[in-house]
Amino acid sequence: MNPAGRLIVVVLFDGVDLLDVTGPPEVFSLARRETEDAAGYEVVLAAGTTGPVTTAAGVRVLPDVTFDDLSGRRVDTLIVPGAVEVDGRRRVRALADPVVVEWVRRLAGQTRRVTSVCVGAHVLAAAGLLDGKRATTHWSTARQLADEHPEVEVDADPIFIREGDVWTGAGISSCLDLSLALVADDLGEAVALRVARQLVMYLKRPSGQSQFSVPLEQVSTTRRVEDLRHHIMRNIAAPLTVADLAAHAHVSDRQLTRIFKTELGTTPYAYVESARVEVARQQLESTDATLERVASACGFGTVDTLVRAFRRRLDTTPTEYRRRFRTVVSTHS
Repeated sequence: MNPAGRLIVVVLFDGVDLLDVTGPPEVFSLARRETEDAAGYEVVLAAGTTGPVTTAAGVRVLPDVTFDDLSGRRVDTLIVPGAVEVDGRRRVRALADPVVVEWVRRLAGQTRRVTSVCVGAHVLAAAGLLDGKRATTHWSTARQLADEHPEVEVDADPIFIREGDVWTGAGISSCLDLSLALVADDLGEAVALRVARQLVMYLKRPSGQSQFSVPLEQVSTTRRVEDLRHHIMRNIAAPLTVADLAAHAHVSDRQLTRIFKTELGTTPYAYVESARVEVARQQLESTDATLERVASACGFGTVDTLVRAFRRRLDTTPTEYRRRFRTVVSTHS
């Protein structure tokens, strides 16, 4: 492919998340710099008109072109960001403006590669571009996406997912990971690595890297479950069996299981394992503790159990995770 043909279009609309809009262009700009413009990326911001667009952060952005201006032009990559509304109970709901959805549907027909960042997946789904495909989105709206679009196989765990020429990304900051993956797909891993270094990022997280984080899980509507969640995090090295948790909550084992399923959408065992993995991740990133100490401190007991949990939850090993994301220098020679 002639690199001069790489037109990147970022969709704009009122209420869009600002970093969704500004993150990807920064990555493509650095790719151009690192290749002395050989990458051939041309990034434009497109909206219904050329008037200012007010983002969710309150910052106004000026589009470069209108959607009409792009009619008939061959687009290399279409990037669709998202927008949300938050109610009085801090519940997040993704938005998909029908006008924007229709423009995305039209532009997709003249685009080599379609991508969404964060809750932009809801726009792609509404446009029918995710039908029969596996896709991800921000963890806070994954259930909404699955409920509203049962024809989409929603996987809320990965940082990004590629299904042919359709890519979906997870949380807001993961737009950088997704963009780096697009650069790697176009120009190779070496260029993506150079861009990642300029961004002071840990190379790039693999698509299987989990976006799950226990402290960021949706807050429960009941004080009892919130107390259980805090109890688990405070006593992560303890056995934390169903019987232990039921005794703490003063309920039966069966009732505890029902509470977790209703309030958190999972089982007590799965939630505890996820919490242990979350704490282990933090220790692997920020300490030089041995795997044996990490396994013990997080309640896994053995390194083998720790490794199995990491493979199950993050599709990687503790050693590989530490190599990619550690923020401390080893004190061991």
